[in-house]
Amino acid sequence: MTDVPEVRTERLLMRGWREDDLDAWSRITGHPDVAKMIGDAQPKNPVEAWLHMAGMAGHWALKGFGHWVLEALDSGEVVGRAGLLRPPDWPDLEVGWTVAREHWGKGYAPEAGRAACEWAHEALGARHIISLILPSNANSIRVAEKLGERVEGRETVRGVDVLVYGSDLPLVAAGTGGA
Repeated sequence: MTDVPEVRTERLLMRGWREDDLDAWSRITGHPDVAKMIGDAQPKNPVEAWLHMAGMAGHWALKGFGHWVLEALDSGEVVGRAGLLRPPDWPDLEVGWTVAREHWGKGYAPEAGRAACEWAHEALGARHIISLILPSNANSIRVAEKLGERVEGRETVRGVDVLVYGSDLPLVAAGTGGA
């Protein structure tokens, strides 16, 4: 099993998944607005949330990178996830994020996304990164743009039409406030 490195940002601890994250992750992915933005037809039930967590943890074990849990430094609350994915059917290395509905607009997604991109460049030698975003997800489009990503095209991934945003690494330093 791969040890998941911890990354600290100004307001977040990005850490590996633990079984006791299930209640928080079930609450986050069980919210209809969150489910809609990540392309799920229905909010996840606790078993589906656990399977999703297991997949995120397993990506670290299989690939040596993945999505971190986002824990607020000031409260210890799990506020989402962010990191890197590259399943076999993905077009390229992706940076992605999911933030609890009650934390939208606090800037956690761009803060964590930027840290994940920096880690990808430093630890993996990544030179290019993408984000796969539903065309209706204006919040994630704004986050991708804050990360310096621009539309590179469209793809159908697992039957879902998505916009492909991308950027060469390292990213140009930019503000992380906002979304």
